[in-house]
Amino acid sequence: MLYTNRDLRKLIIPLVFEQLLAILVGMVDTVMIAGVGETAVSGVSLVDTINILVINITAALATGGAVAAGHYLGQKDSENASRSAWQLLLFSAVLSVAVTVIFLMAHRPVLRVIFGQAEPAVLENAGIYLVITALSICPLAIYNSCAALLRAMNDSRTTMFIAIIMNLINLTGNALLIYGAKIGVAGAAIATTFSRLTASIIIMILMFRADQAISFRGQVTWKMNFGLIRKILYIGIPNGLENSLFQLGKILLLSLISTFGTCAMAANAVCNTLAGFNILPGQAVNLALLSVASMCIGAGDFQQARYYTGKLMKLSVGCMALISGILILFAPWIMKIYQLTPQTESLAVQVIRYHAVMAIFFWVPSFTLPNTLRAAGDVVRTMFIAILSMWVFRIGFAWLFSGAFGSGLPGVWIAMTIDWAFRGLCYGLRYRGHKWERTV
Repeated sequence: MLYTNRDLRKLIIPLVFEQLLAILVGMVDTVMIAGVGETAVSGVSLVDTINILVINITAALATGGAVAAGHYLGQKDSENASRSAWQLLLFSAVLSVAVTVIFLMAHRPVLRVIFGQAEPAVLENAGIYLVITALSICPLAIYNSCAALLRAMNDSRTTMFIAIIMNLINLTGNALLIYGAKIGVAGAAIATTFSRLTASIIIMILMFRADQAISFRGQVTWKMNFGLIRKILYIGIPNGLENSLFQLGKILLLSLISTFGTCAMAANAVCNTLAGFNILPGQAVNLALLSVASMCIGAGDFQQARYYTGKLMKLSVGCMALISGILILFAPWIMKIYQLTPQTESLAVQVIRYHAVMAIFFWVPSFTLPNTLRAAGDVVRTMFIAILSMWVFRIGFAWLFSGAFGSGLPGVWIAMTIDWAFRGLCYGLRYRGHKWERTV
């Protein structure tokens, strides 16, 4: 076996803590910003949705690089793994700088077009947050690329410790700038940007260590190797297109939610944070499975790839069921920390309880299983399924439920879980066959 249970624990446990830390810090961020007012929470949540769109593009490239590097590592070819790793970093940096420039120059039109129906105070806060956090796109792209490469080497412990440092800086900065300097949303944005910059510097330095399977030492060049970049983009472009259109769909839904009023927007922002906590084990397993499956497939052992896929999916479902139980039972008390109005709190409890139930049954087949397909290079089919399901079910049904039935925010979340069920069914049927094994 390529991975013992001990190997899997060493890979997954730090990833769980890393994801947990990210969610907890996100919750604390929201609570801190909530102290400024619901318009601040809503403004930040709008921009976070846009930022996640960009982050998903860089994360998709990181996924392509991790899969390419994992295949080389499965073949015991550290030289090509390192060479492809540097090309990943170089291409990600260039692309993220270009996106940053666009955001800085066109942030106002972007916000007006997408969220024009939001209250002026919400848009003002959103504009401040977008301009400042745009400066962190390149550092975050560098961090995501290097973190994906470390995970490809089964070194999730290092990424966990860097995430701890990054989030401690973010929390400290929030406390000093939001409550100390009293600069509100701008303070939250500055803290986020500085924490990402620090993390990117630390992880870049660590990637130059010579005693690891993938190292930047001896690989530094400003010349792009389009052969290696093409291999990365073969995975990265479909994955990036899938993630981008997925996030674009979420932005359109957020635009729809903004028409429901500030109450629905604030409840949606809080539920998004808690939903992230709900699926935390699944997110950690997703990262682990991508590395594990890439290594198995690079070694040409599809039987082991299937074995570890089933094993990790069962682990993910069990852990998510436990967290769902906690959210269902204690949702009213959890909401107290957000200082919401009674109407907003009641709506948020209703939505997060629904999400907790549905996540147990449908999230893992929808989001974990396709990582094995992606590791094999079966990215076009997974992209097509995800995009079709997103736009037909999540978006189409959300507008139908809100327009025809006046279901408001709950209708949007119901449409989301219909999307999960459909894509999970499609991925399961694809995985049962063997065509995906021949795409590598």
